[in-house]
Amino acid sequence: MHSFTLPDMSCGHCVGAISEALQTLDAECELNFDLPAHQLQVASHLSREQLAEALTEAGYPPA
Repeated sequence: MHSFTLPDMSCGHCVGAISEALQTLDAECELNFDLPAHQLQVASHLSREQLAEALTEAGYPPA
């Protein structure tokens, strides 16, 4: 499980964009969003670096 703080994540559209970006790379990843805290937890076979790169490319760079 990887945890990320995403300062730019603030709404349902953000959740959708992030979900699409990560599920494109790992269709079986599990995502847990906490919008008020700007937190994302990801269970995936991908490395933390791969996930962080995908988040950054989607416009949501981890803090």
